[in-house]
Amino acid sequence: MPSNEVIQGLGLDDYKFGFVTDSEPVFKTRPGLDTDIVRQISARKDEPEWMLKRRLKALRIYESKPMPQWGGDLSELQETLDQTYFYVKPQEQMERSWDDVPENIKETFERLGIPEAERRILAGVGAQYDSEMVYHSLKEEWEAKGVIFDSIEDGLRNHPELFRKHFGTVIPAADNKFAALNSAVWSGGSFVYIPPGVQLETPLQAYFRVNQERLGQFERTLIIADEGSRAHYIEGCTAPVYSTDSFHSGVIEIVVNRDAFFRYTTIQNWSNNMYNLVTQRAL
Repeated sequence: MPSNEVIQGLGLDDYKFGFVTDSEPVFKTRPGLDTDIVRQISARKDEPEWMLKRRLKALRIYESKPMPQWGGDLSELQETLDQTYFYVKPQEQMERSWDDVPENIKETFERLGIPEAERRILAGVGAQYDSEMVYHSLKEEWEAKGVIFDSIEDGLRNHPELFRKHFGTVIPAADNKFAALNSAVWSGGSFVYIPPGVQLETPLQAYFRVNQERLGQFERTLIIADEGSRAHYIEGCTAPVYSTDSFHSGVIEIVVNRDAFFRYTTIQNWSNNMYNLVTQRAL
C-alpha cells in the first residue's frame, strides 16, 4: 500500500475523523531533527535570542536522555522520528475572522463542528492545523475584562514579561525526554491568562488537527489563572489514519494562583498510527 494513502479495510472505516484535506503548506522543514531545524523554527517565528538559546539547550537535554523503557513499546520510535517533519506551516498568518481562513483548512474544521460550537457555547476558540494556530478568537465581553486567549506565539510576542515569568516553570525541559523535545521544537498551542477575580461562564476551547503525513505536532499551552479567577479550558485532537506513523508530544503548563479554580479537559481522538507522548501538569 502506498504510504500516502489513508488506510482502508482495517476496521477503521467508521473513524469519521480519518479524512485527509488536500492542502499544500507554505513551508516545512526537511525530515529529522538537528540544531539547524531548531534554528529554522525559531527564525520562522522571529523569536528573541533568549528563546532560541532555550530551544537549543532543550535539544541537548533531549539528546542526552535515553528513550524511556517503561510504558508502551517505543523500540521503533526513533526510526519514526528520523522520518518526521518537525515543523509544517500551513498558512502565512493566523486569522481572527473565520471568513479569512483558507477554504480547504476551514472545511476541515467545519467538518469537526468548530464554527457551530463557537457560535453556541464557547467564550473563545483556537484552531491549530499541523504546526501552527490558523485561527483564534475571544468574545469581546471577556477581552474587555482583561482575559487573554491567544496563540502561544502571540503570548510571547505581546506579553513577554508574563510569558517569560511562567514558561517552563511547571514543566522544565529537564522533566523528561519528551518535555525536552517539546521545549526544543514547540510550535502552536494557546496562551491563556485569567485576571484576578474574573470568572468565565463558558469554556475556552482549542482544537488540534494533524493533516500532514509523518508530522510531529508539538503544541505548547501555557495557562495562568490569577487569584480568585475561575475558568474551563477544553482541547480536542484528531488526525487522519495513514499507513505511516505520526507523532504528537504536547506540553501543557497550568499555573493556578491562590483561591483560583481552573478545569482542564482534553479529548484526544487520535488514529492508531499516532504516537502520543504528552506532559500535562498544574501547579
